[in-house]
Amino acid sequence: MHHTLPPLPEDSLGNALKISAELIAQVVEGSTLTDALAALGASQPQLSPGTRGAVLDLTYSTLRDCGRQDFILSKLLHKPLPEPIQSLLRVALHRLEVRPEQAHTVVDQAVNAAAHLLKGNFKGVVNGVLRNALRQTDSLRAAANQDMMAEHRHPAWWIRRLRQQYPDDWRDILRAGNSHPPMALRVNALRSDIDEVQEMLAAAGHPTRELANGALVLERPVPVQRLPGFSEGCYSVQDAGAQAAARYLDVHDGQRVLDACAAPGGKTCHILEQADVQLTALDTDPARARRIRENLDRLGLDAQVKAVDCRHVEQWWDGQAFDRILADLPCSASGVVRRNPDIKWLRRSEDISRFAALQAEILDQLWQVLAPGGKMLYVTCSVFAEENHAQIAAFADRHPDCRRLPIDGQTDCQYLPCADHDGFFYALVEKQA
Repeated sequence: MHHTLPPLPEDSLGNALKISAELIAQVVEGSTLTDALAALGASQPQLSPGTRGAVLDLTYSTLRDCGRQDFILSKLLHKPLPEPIQSLLRVALHRLEVRPEQAHTVVDQAVNAAAHLLKGNFKGVVNGVLRNALRQTDSLRAAANQDMMAEHRHPAWWIRRLRQQYPDDWRDILRAGNSHPPMALRVNALRSDIDEVQEMLAAAGHPTRELANGALVLERPVPVQRLPGFSEGCYSVQDAGAQAAARYLDVHDGQRVLDACAAPGGKTCHILEQADVQLTALDTDPARARRIRENLDRLGLDAQVKAVDCRHVEQWWDGQAFDRILADLPCSASGVVRRNPDIKWLRRSEDISRFAALQAEILDQLWQVLAPGGKMLYVTCSVFAEENHAQIAAFADRHPDCRRLPIDGQTDCQYLPCADHDGFFYALVEKQA
């Protein structure tokens, strides 16, 4: 009886399947993917960039597809297997679907990975389930296409909510949520201009296209460290939809501006690139507040950064009212699930009203520190009405001194996720003098 197995070769598919299964198991058990990846980095700092890239690719794409793999597994197993074996099957099934020509290798490597994942012999079970899946590919695929969660790869409550709120667009929203996100850049007008950045990137083999709002979208996403001009502060990585915030906020030189939930600081920096303002940036999490500072430093910008909860006004406010407030508030993140595919499986239907209650509380607190005649921009990266249209309508009802201002000719602005940008909501209000 052998007790210790030789480790899996670092660059093998088996090793990538094993690590990916461990990450997904943590998400299934309630951890965020961000936390799971941070723990992986700390425990295995020696992972090569190639292996890390393979693991990330497997993990993100399997989480995007989870509703489908879970449906197929429910047809192949009488009851779920213990984690992380169940997640190993999720990853392997996903790989079989996208790389059918590698079927033999995938099964073989998944069986190797199983031996390294859990005490007890799951090699035979993993081998049997995957071979069954291959034999029944056509019938399983046909059945999956008839099942709502398997077809749309989102939780049932999420699909129902979108169908109700967007009778014409719900399918497109779900499809966008399952796609690979675009990588967009925001040119730092203080250090460069769009033409210069486009030329510099094209010369390095990274062609971009310019959107109507001046955002540059890379034809192929690449690690930002490989892009010339990034460390020099010529531009930042920021979704094109998020780049609307600083423009809608309508900032002018000399104003006092508050960014109430600012980390990691993309919108903070964009505001400072647009106007010479006195900016205060708040975030509850000290580690995330440090990231605001790092982004400011790289771009050569300055703001007052405080690690504090914006709801506790007495802890951070000096009594001088703000001319502009950016309220980019915590939300379900339902508009950015293609970037954070774990969110689909971590969220629960009741979380939406919990976020809505928190948003209402924050907005009421921030309203006190806005100067008469000042403007507040409410932002979420959600597509759910409860956090968006309904939230700001209720706020305006509660505050008689609130006047709603149009954005691009509309009462408010809902960006739905698409090929160019993620999903965002914007509403602008003014405090009447």
